[in-house]
Amino acid sequence: MPFALYALAAGAFGIGVTEFVIMGLLLEVSADFNVSVAAAGLLISGYALGVVAGAPVLTALSGRWSRKNVLIGLMVIFTLGNAACAIAPSYGFLMAARVLTALAHGTFFGVGSVVATSLVPTDRRASAIAIMFTGLTVANILGVPFGTWLGQQFGWRSTFWAVTLIGVIAMAVLALLVPKDESTPEAGDWRADFKAMARRPVLLGLLTTVLGFAGVFAVFTYIAPALTQITGFADSAVSPILLVFGGGLVIGNLIGGKLADRHVVRTVLGTLVVLAVVLGLMTFALHSKPAAVIFVGLLGAAGFATVAPLQMWVLSKAEGAGQSLASSFNIAAFNLGNALGAWVGGAVIDHGAGLGTGLGAIPLVAALMPLAAVLVVLWSLRLDRKSIALEPASSAL
Repeated sequence: MPFALYALAAGAFGIGVTEFVIMGLLLEVSADFNVSVAAAGLLISGYALGVVAGAPVLTALSGRWSRKNVLIGLMVIFTLGNAACAIAPSYGFLMAARVLTALAHGTFFGVGSVVATSLVPTDRRASAIAIMFTGLTVANILGVPFGTWLGQQFGWRSTFWAVTLIGVIAMAVLALLVPKDESTPEAGDWRADFKAMARRPVLLGLLTTVLGFAGVFAVFTYIAPALTQITGFADSAVSPILLVFGGGLVIGNLIGGKLADRHVVRTVLGTLVVLAVVLGLMTFALHSKPAAVIFVGLLGAAGFATVAPLQMWVLSKAEGAGQSLASSFNIAAFNLGNALGAWVGGAVIDHGAGLGTGLGAIPLVAALMPLAAVLVVLWSLRLDRKSIALEPASSAL
């Protein structure tokens, strides 16, 4: 794999840290600004909304730039946003800085996916995307725990200064290693790109992403109370168990990419089915400590095994028309899936007593979402048989 992919992974690492590390610093932020923990938690929601809003807008506005310059410009926004977080004098300022930082998120992964696929042969495109997303998975294993520890020891602002430094390093690495575009992008028609996005195959691809990842976050959002209240682990055991989840992310991400290089359609369907099975069985695994730990790892692996295939699935639907925009929209779709999953999990807790304990019923309900995504894929294939032609002949269903 070309070294430029690891430059993309470095940017993904920084973005992953700044997205998730705030979860471990809510108490420190709430105490510093004298707001409730719930209000501090809105910093997570604000970031997610920034991703959803920024992905299509920045991608459309930067359509005439070279993709290398777009990536470097996005890391400038990311770096300035984190520096603003570090000096935030008030809660409102911090919220605005978080949203500013989030604007770069969706477009970076969207444009970065297109750049990654352009750096390798056709039969390695999904693996190239997986390499870039490895930065995000490693952020969850190493960056977030270290950032949380740093913030707890030296104040939460120190964490954002550290992430700012990561942004500076990522900018330098991207400038050094990512090759210049072979040709200057033509003046694009953003209206035509958005019109292409409204095509049925693209929309169904985005819906598949939303439903598939909603199943993951319906469970992951509430994994800590599930492990303590259902499985019986002590609070102190949750963090080490989440390292198992992080290990699963890395493994599943790379496996999903390699499988998608061979058969995109089959891998999309297969990983979604495996994810549904893991979620369904997790309902029972949570009642055994050894099984719960194993299934936390399997959840990470099955969840992120879908990422590269789903990204390639949407890119294939937008072939020749607004690929960068479609790719960025799909990153927004992952974040919408995160939000939907968290909402569904909360609804099950509040209203799922008929299924047993509300908390214990979440994995079973969550399993229905990737199954629904499978139905969407099958429906899409039936409505548009031409999508099979995008696969190698040996991978036809």
